[in-house]
Amino acid sequence: MTNRYVYGVMNDDPVEFEADAVGGADYVYTVSHRRLNAVVSDIDTTDPEETDEDAQRHDEILREIMERDGGRTIVPMQFGMAFESDRALKNILRGARPAFRRAINDIEGRIELGLKVVREEDADVNEEAIEEAVADELESIADQSVPNGLFSDRLVLNQSYLVAKEDRETFDDAVARLEAEHDELMFRYTGPFAPYSFVDVAIGTQQ
Repeated sequence: MTNRYVYGVMNDDPVEFEADAVGGADYVYTVSHRRLNAVVSDIDTTDPEETDEDAQRHDEILREIMERDGGRTIVPMQFGMAFESDRALKNILRGARPAFRRAINDIEGRIELGLKVVREEDADVNEEAIEEAVADELESIADQSVPNGLFSDRLVLNQSYLVAKEDRETFDDAVARLEAEHDELMFRYTGPFAPYSFVDVAIGTQQ
């Protein structure tokens, strides 16, 4: 298992810990270039299959990092980024350093929260009014938001929000108010997640 599987990149101190990691690995550590630290584990391929179990492990490692030492900021990588050597990974960190620095600054001290609003079966709802009600409650609390796909005809809204950690309770309360005011709707509130939806760092091919 000589390849490096990457979970994300941070500029905090290096880490190392035992964990149930992707591809059967049991140890997570960092590969460093200057002040950037890529959080990795060893893997026997550069093209890992995205099973449900490994996708969950990927997310759990990111959550572990986010909760360490009172909270760390990490730029999450999508599942599947693996490199043949430390050298190849450090070359990526070197080339994308400005982009990583910007991304870390953008998400520092923030988490991603998700909200899906689903209408009850056969419920007649004013979707535009619901969207406005949700926006009125949540947009002023969140730093950013992005829409996600409406993959069901019952799905009225599917949104991700970037929220400062200190505003989490305020955001929770706002979602609870919306839920109490709309009996005809189901609110599926999820998170916190690493802020996948709010970073866009291209780090090249897995080699």
